Amino acid sequence: MKTGNCVIFSTLIFFGFFLTAMNAQNISKNDSFDGAYKKFKNFYEQELKQAGIVGGSFVFLKDNKILAREFYGAANLDKNQAIDENTIYHWASNTKPFTGIAILQLRDKGLLKLDDSVVKYLPELKAVHNPFGEMEDITIRQLMNHTAGFRNPTFPYKNGKDWQPFEPQKYSQIEAMLPFTEILFKPGSKYSYSNLGIVFLGQIIERLTDDDYEVYVDKNILKPLEMYRSYFDATPYHLLKYRSHSYYIENGKRSTGRFDANSGITVSNSGLNSPLPDMIKYLNFLVGDAGKKEVYDGVLQRSSLEEMFQPTISAPLDANGNSGFTTDIGLIFFLDKGGETFFGHGGDQNGFISYIEFNRKKRTASILVFNTNIILPDNTPPEKDTVGKLRRAVRVLHDTF
Repeated sequence: MKTGNCVIFSTLIFFGFFLTAMNAQNISKNDSFDGAYKKFKNFYEQELKQAGIVGGSFVFLKDNKILAREFYGAANLDKNQAIDENTIYHWASNTKPFTGIAILQLRDKGLLKLDDSVVKYLPELKAVHNPFGEMEDITIRQLMNHTAGFRNPTFPYKNGKDWQPFEPQKYSQIEAMLPFTEILFKPGSKYSYSNLGIVFLGQIIERLTDDDYEVYVDKNILKPLEMYRSYFDATPYHLLKYRSHSYYIENGKRSTGRFDANSGITVSNSGLNSPLPDMIKYLNFLVGDAGKKEVYDGVLQRSSLEEMFQPTISAPLDANGNSGFTTDIGLIFFLDKGGETFFGHGGDQNGFISYIEFNRKKRTASILVFNTNIILPDNTPPEKDTVGKLRRAVRVLHDTF
């Protein structure tokens, strides 16, 4: 009995030491993050001030919990309106992943296949000139990973006139340009970012569901994720007081973007507007949460979501056209496999800049968003790019775990 008691006692001592070591490790990790965050916060505020960014927000999450968030500057200078958690930003190309999720929903319901020809659903695309083969060869998958060969802009003829629309407002305008559109390279052979290709995905969603794109995504993604203050295009009257204005800075001079711009037929490419708390709900869905599995699987099965994170082709530039952050693209989502694997997407339109990224292994996630676009001269070194420097600083926070 004495021997048994000694064994039990020794086991308890060992287990106690083990717990103490684990707690010490957790404290160390927390201390590591806290120290890194103090440095980041100082750097963040200093960089935004020096660059002249009018307003921005930042959030960092670990295991679906907010570890830090910042609200900086003004949402509207004319109204002396400060940025806060209610501020509604325009998320631009961060709309694209919602379009991708909707396409996977339709695939899982048996309404389409990713390797189906796009022409099967949009026969008008036969009018496009394809010197590399038949238009029937271009697939939905190629639209999703930007390898279909379409041009980048949806409307390439703007020259800055005030009377010109922000984006084409009707699909008939896009359709009228199809006979004057050309496939630029052999589909599937390389990555080349195309906003126009995502517009076609939006049309497929509408034709298969008989819902407007905005209605379909609201019913099947935004509402289930409880993103109740998120919407597309023109702001509902009751939310206008929270809507951020947007700005540009070029050569030290500040100008104003269009307020509450309507993305028109390009809504599936860039139409989303949302406050930070709603985007955190979306980010938690991407990272995953066992406690919300039923809800999340109701939006999209985890296995289908994981398909979007699998690399398909090399992508040297991210959604905002920046190099040095991405190595591959999956289905809509960009991947960075430098050491740790990060997944994410960016947005850049009408003065708004945003980056959303997460690390599935560490279950860390972050959002950077600004209402000011700093236009830099061509060939500006990366070390002088404020947004690029801040993105790299955010990666340091992820690395503390």
